[in-house]
Amino acid sequence: MAEWASEISRRTLIAGAAATIGYAGAADSIPPRRRLLPPDFLWGTAISAYQSEGNNTNSDAWIAENVRPTLFKERSGDACDSYHRYPQDIAIAARLGFNCYRFGIEWARIEPSDGHFSYAELDHYKRMLEACHASGLKPVVTFNHFTTPIWFAARGGFEMSDSPDLFARYCGKLAEQLGGLMHLATTFNEANIQQLIQVMPGMSGAQAAARPMIAAAAKATGSSRFSRLAYADPAIATPLMQAAHRQGYDAIKAARPALSVGLTLTTQDVQPVGPESLADTYRERLYGSWVEVARSHADFIGVQAYTRILVDATGPVGPPPGAELTLSGYEYYPRALANTIRWAHATIAKPIYVTENGIATRDDARRIAFIDEALAGLRECLDEGIPVHSYLYWSLLDNFEWTSGYGVPFGLAAVDRQTFARTLRPSALHLGAIAKANRI
Repeated sequence: MAEWASEISRRTLIAGAAATIGYAGAADSIPPRRRLLPPDFLWGTAISAYQSEGNNTNSDAWIAENVRPTLFKERSGDACDSYHRYPQDIAIAARLGFNCYRFGIEWARIEPSDGHFSYAELDHYKRMLEACHASGLKPVVTFNHFTTPIWFAARGGFEMSDSPDLFARYCGKLAEQLGGLMHLATTFNEANIQQLIQVMPGMSGAQAAARPMIAAAAKATGSSRFSRLAYADPAIATPLMQAAHRQGYDAIKAARPALSVGLTLTTQDVQPVGPESLADTYRERLYGSWVEVARSHADFIGVQAYTRILVDATGPVGPPPGAELTLSGYEYYPRALANTIRWAHATIAKPIYVTENGIATRDDARRIAFIDEALAGLRECLDEGIPVHSYLYWSLLDNFEWTSGYGVPFGLAAVDRQTFARTLRPSALHLGAIAKANRI
């Protein structure tokens, strides 16, 4: 299996390089004066189960994207077919020079009905973890990346008082069965996603806009209280998700005491504009009491930065006139990474892992520039003595970007929607060369 995967990856790398006209040699593209990083620094990519695996028919997101009305521009369908093609994806990551692979495990596959666990699916993810180790990649595993089983959503999701117990039960089972193969684990991806929706310009109406879709999903499942994590009422769901994280953390530690368990947050750079700015108020709204949760129940903090949020005396405002925008609609601002690393260090004071950072663009030269500028900021943070231990780019592949569908390419590799062929972009070789040199 390893020999076959290596050959597939080699052909993919050659094809990607051959398609690049005028691209300088990867090793030669790194300027000579760079900071050498510790040998255990993690380089890699991040990906989620639902966005890449395909045909996750037992997940709440599948219901939401297939009902009408829906906020989803298109259906996920086969996605990248990574459920079957994970050996190829892992081999590509290893051949590029990465030493880490962050991926998610889909709760809906592991626990397809309340209290009933699929050992066949546990075996599937065990093979995936073993494939990482065979390729020299340290697995960083996300236990929940926005999606939940349909049965969990239909009973009220994280708006039900016993939801922390159910999440902790899942975490304990996963850690017991697979935790020994994990390098790092995180409970929730971007645990404060509901708060981001409330403060990010252009997103503040998302929860209201989602109500007809949620009502349609409730009808489709015969439920009167269907609830999706990202669109749940923050006043109800946030304290329950915080309890779920704490209980999940404890359950993982009970099964695997040596496994390092962290919490990832969406850490966009909140900046003041003009006099009497409300930046501090909106920064508090974005993070709130998740800061205290991270301080008490996390071995590390996962920073996931993409842009900045400008706040004046009235609240969040859009990007400045003439600012470059990414295909996600927000400002191109790679320096947000360094600023949010500094915030996390000063506020939470735990080891920091960059678990996501990236850009949606069809101009790969801008992706390379974004990566270089973000890494320049990361180097400054290291020079300041901040304990940063990883850089994981989002993402390896162009995958299903939730309500935006397939129109916002974040990937180091493009994916053909019919053949699933992976074609590496120059940015993949560029970041891989930096990872191999372990210098920034």
